[in-house]
Amino acid sequence: MTDQKTTEFAFLEAFTAELSAKKLVFPTSLGATMKIRKALSQADISIDMVTRIIGTEPVLSAKVLHLSNSVSFNPQGKKITDLRAATNLLGFSAIRNIAISVGMKQLAENKYNGSLSAQMDGLWRRSLRVAALAMVIARKYTRLSADKAMLAGLLHDIGKFYILNRANHYQELFSTQQVLWDLIDHWHASIGSAILEDWEISEDIHNAVLNHREHHPGPTHRVGLIDVVTVADFLDAHFVNESIADLDWNTVPASFKLLNIDPDNIDELMQETRTELALVLKAIN
Repeated sequence: MTDQKTTEFAFLEAFTAELSAKKLVFPTSLGATMKIRKALSQADISIDMVTRIIGTEPVLSAKVLHLSNSVSFNPQGKKITDLRAATNLLGFSAIRNIAISVGMKQLAENKYNGSLSAQMDGLWRRSLRVAALAMVIARKYTRLSADKAMLAGLLHDIGKFYILNRANHYQELFSTQQVLWDLIDHWHASIGSAILEDWEISEDIHNAVLNHREHHPGPTHRVGLIDVVTVADFLDAHFVNESIADLDWNTVPASFKLLNIDPDNIDELMQETRTELALVLKAIN
């Protein structure tokens, strides 16, 4: 067995043990979690702002959704799939408590070195951008829930978050950055899928997260979250580099056409996304 295969086996063995023990709590950005906790303590905060704040942190978002579908809070068993409905059901106090528990868990368990901290923060910021893009796309071009689309965008790289976090605890396994990122590229989708199943995330979000990179809609396909995430993920590099003018419209994913996103309306989409992203960042700064 090669050294890299040995590394993968050891890591996946540890992941399986943690999954079985229900210990999949890990941070995206510790600084963001602390800011979320502070923001949720504001006396006059609106439900729209609370929803936006929760939607900046994948673990917190998943925990809020999971709790809103628990017997304790939802005895009628009516399925809740978006953060606004979950916030209405749980109330601000419960959400503040969840945010504090997530933050304290992160403080207790995670200390990153400079390189890993920068990578984790960069991945979190990319997820925020894709989430903002997905939210605006869903709101402008579909009848899908914008909050649900934002959550799907936020979670689309959740497997990468997990591997990066655990790399901090298994540094002896990763001799080089190349070994780490080879493992991330190869396993993040499968690990992300297992995490979403453990968190009981709805099937349409799960499908969008797992399959958006390989999505090739057929003639009978109906527009869904997977199309929104496909386009949002594809556009992110052009959004952050402000290079929409360089976009080759002959090679964009088929979901662009299904959503009616074209050269005539793309600039408006980018501007609305900048506004939404600014609101999100302002909410947690």
